[in-house]
Amino acid sequence: MKILIVEDEEKLLKSIKEGLVHSGYAVDTALDGEEGSFMAFTNSYDLIILDVNLPGKNGFEILEEIRERDREVNVIMLTALSDVDDRVRGLDLGANDYILKPFHFEELKARIRSLLRRKTSISDAIIRAHGVEFDTAKRTFAIDKEALKLTAKESGILEYLFFNLGRYVTAEELMDHVWNDEVDLFSNVVRVHMSALRKKLKDKLGKNIIRNEIGKGYIIDEEN
Repeated sequence: MKILIVEDEEKLLKSIKEGLVHSGYAVDTALDGEEGSFMAFTNSYDLIILDVNLPGKNGFEILEEIRERDREVNVIMLTALSDVDDRVRGLDLGANDYILKPFHFEELKARIRSLLRRKTSISDAIIRAHGVEFDTAKRTFAIDKEALKLTAKESGILEYLFFNLGRYVTAEELMDHVWNDEVDLFSNVVRVHMSALRKKLKDKLGKNIIRNEIGKGYIIDEEN
């Protein structure tokens, strides 16, 4: 899942990014409102973490612009303000959640997980398909109750495919949601990681559960 953080406190921005990358998310960052607004409109994100007080353009202005174009992307507002009116304003403009500074990183991660589950309309914390169990809260995979050992990118690919069961996902879409902007769009990173992931799954399951159809992309079929 791909996340954008717009935060002008550089130390906090770096800390949040490092924590989320370590947790397996693809993360882009912006230090001011203008850059954050540009990135939100030129990239596809599953969730945006948006500070209220930003130079150039404040968080409320960016949120209003986002909601004029996109009603689906989840937005968490960060603020040091304790004024209830500011929180109400953000929610009225379309924020999905608010978190007050200072905050515990584990709380932020829990709110992110909750919103991403809600976005995909998944009410059950466990998704099962073809003998694989995906715990959406812990973001872990298991086969026959045994943890499936995957790299961060392999896990990111499989997570995105599980959130999109029954739908073809292109390599470009996987790059958008699993990698950050530093990846070369013409590289074969998706193919390399996909090959390793499919081998691990086949070794455990005795079959390929990720199909690839030329011109359509990758898919894990829903089970009847």
